[in-house]
Amino acid sequence: MDSITQLALGAAVGEATAGRQVGRRALLWGAICGTLPDLDVFIPLGDAVRDFTYHRSASHSLFVLAALTPIVVWLILKFHPATAEQRQRWFALVYLVFATHVLLDSFTVYGTQIFWPVITTPMTWSTIFIIDPLYTLPLLAGITAAIISARRSSWGHISNTVGLVLSTGYLMWTLAAKLHVEQIARNALQQQNITGIQILTTPAPFNSLLWRILAVDDSHYYEGFYSVLDDNSMVSFEQYPRNIELIEPLRDSWPVQRLRWFTKNFFAAGLVAENIVITDLRMGFEPDYVFRFKVGEIANPHAHPAPVERISGIRSFERLRLVWQRIWNPQAALQLTH
Repeated sequence: MDSITQLALGAAVGEATAGRQVGRRALLWGAICGTLPDLDVFIPLGDAVRDFTYHRSASHSLFVLAALTPIVVWLILKFHPATAEQRQRWFALVYLVFATHVLLDSFTVYGTQIFWPVITTPMTWSTIFIIDPLYTLPLLAGITAAIISARRSSWGHISNTVGLVLSTGYLMWTLAAKLHVEQIARNALQQQNITGIQILTTPAPFNSLLWRILAVDDSHYYEGFYSVLDDNSMVSFEQYPRNIELIEPLRDSWPVQRLRWFTKNFFAAGLVAENIVITDLRMGFEPDYVFRFKVGEIANPHAHPAPVERISGIRSFERLRLVWQRIWNPQAALQLTH
């Protein structure tokens, strides 16, 4: 999730865990600990594919964070000497903030290796977009109430708890919505004789009403959209080639193997000039995707590996208006016209 959401969640969990015992320091250290796991983005790992696929690995492991917790608590106690009860609360605060951070990230589509190094498969429940105001706003309201309320009053602490309950309830709603949309997607694909496929459903940006349906087979991928407000279960799919043959000569290349694994086969290949590019189909809409990587080149006329580069995509804020229209109108198109 985005940094503001993780900061707000950390502060809210901190207040709920230790606010009564250590005061507003619980909010402060909860917010700090809520941002720590994402600092791995500032560690260069050698190339764009490594940076992409190792983010949310060791830094988001429940095991690694458990080992880190005593160190962070030791640092906190250097600033804030504590009683035995308060020390216990600090331990609970730090680990619960770490744990809720990585668990929330697991609800996005990116992929979070929460059991690294025992299990390295990224968890991707893909029920919530990385920025969703309906999840974040209750948390912000709750921690704001906790900040401005008098410490001797329970109003701020209760308000913070209510914010956590509301945001968690919203997260459960996204899970229920996903299960509903997946059933709709499977039925629609079956009715259209699209078989032998993997299916992925993800919410569209900033909401959980409109969902993108992605299906892939060996040679094509299919994209469709469904709003939980649609008055029927019809889903129209567009078909696109995956161009897997482009990367066949590069199948033993580490970047290619790594991207195939990390995307869980939801990828396509293509040519940009003479460059062979792999696109992660999970994040973005056709034809604009967030993560695209140069993995090879075509030269006289064979493909060969090349230094990995991330290829910038095109971001269009016009898409946000189209998304909003499609939530309410099944006939609205999400493709931009040029």
